[in-house]
Amino acid sequence: MDYQRILDRVHAAVKPIIGTGNVASYIPELAKVSPAHFGIAIVDLEGQVYRTGDAEVPFSIQSISKLFGLTLAFHLEGDSVWTRVGREPSGTPFNSLVQLEQERGRPRNPFINAGALVVTDILFTHYAARGGAENALIKFIRKLADRPDIGFDRAVAESERRTSHRNAAMANFMKSFGNLNNDVNDVLEAYCRHCAIEMSCVDLARAVTFLANHGVVPWSREEVLDKSSAKRISALMLTCGTYDAAGDFAYRVGLPAKSGVGGGIVALMPGECGICVWSPALEASGNSYAGSIALEMLTSLSGRSIF
Repeated sequence: MDYQRILDRVHAAVKPIIGTGNVASYIPELAKVSPAHFGIAIVDLEGQVYRTGDAEVPFSIQSISKLFGLTLAFHLEGDSVWTRVGREPSGTPFNSLVQLEQERGRPRNPFINAGALVVTDILFTHYAARGGAENALIKFIRKLADRPDIGFDRAVAESERRTSHRNAAMANFMKSFGNLNNDVNDVLEAYCRHCAIEMSCVDLARAVTFLANHGVVPWSREEVLDKSSAKRISALMLTCGTYDAAGDFAYRVGLPAKSGVGGGIVALMPGECGICVWSPALEASGNSYAGSIALEMLTSLSGRSIF
């Protein structure tokens, strides 16, 4: 498969729509990011990198961090994670409080904000005495991406923390139901730092190849998840990874994916490669507008999807 030729075609085709939508202005630091950026990268299981546009420009991964947080929590605790968070699509915005009220503090899935706060609480319990949940996740991501200098943007983390009133409400509400074990402020601090991790498209495409390789990091041969667990995480990406647009995204793109309001979307072709696209302007559900269309074109031109 000539992925470089396909990526170049995709980039040329989406140029007229890059910038369509709105950047995530409710986080002040993200509001400063130019909507004119666009990058896309593919990393195959042999480590070959294909890229175009701003594929090596670091950006705030935001909710893409939830994928790595869940993977680490699942690696630590296995199926007991699901006693505290569900596995169903939400059908509501990623920061909605409505379902928490109806379902007594148990989030619908780990890829909405409430679910990610529970996952962060799990990580905090395991790593509080060893440098903190945020450091543990960064170390984990560095290993997956094979890049030791990945870190978080302090300005973005502080901006996010200052404006995290709704997340604080969700965390306190779950605490009232006994579904948050650690101090709410500690969990919020760690969560905001997770969201503020900076990576490029190339970094992220490389970091998700372990899922494309059925749970094994291709370059180190380390088994992060067994084959069955990798299948389960990928299934959650397909059904819940792109907020309340997951059904439409699966219909159009046909790949497991996880998006973030920084404009990034990671995806994977099982047995083949990891993918990441970045374009900061978002459509109404919080997914990158040009990025979603680029991934749809990629699967159409390559003829590759899980279906």
